[in-house]
Amino acid sequence: MNPLPGYAAWCLAGLVLCAALLLLRRPVALLLRLLLRSGVGLAVLALLSQVGHLIGVSLGVNLVNALVLGLLGAPGLGLLMMMQWVLK
Repeated sequence: MNPLPGYAAWCLAGLVLCAALLLLRRPVALLLRLLLRSGVGLAVLALLSQVGHLIGVSLGVNLVNALVLGLLGAPGLGLLMMMQWVLK
C-alpha cells in the first residue's frame, strides 16, 4: 500500500528542488559573488604580504581580512591599513 509510485515521488522531489532553487537563486548568487570577491581579496593579501615589506605594509593573510576586502573592495584595503596604523 504505497501512497505514491516510485516515479511520482521522484517527480515531486524534482519539483520541490526546482522550486527551492528558484526561491534561493538570488541569495545563492550573492553568496557566490562574495566568495569570488573574497578569493580575489585573499590573493591580493597574499601578494601584498610578499611585496609589502618593500613599502612597509604588512597585513595578515586571513579569512577576516579577505572578507573585508571581498565586501568593501579597495576601500576595505585602505580601512585595513588605517586600522593597522592606528592600532600600532
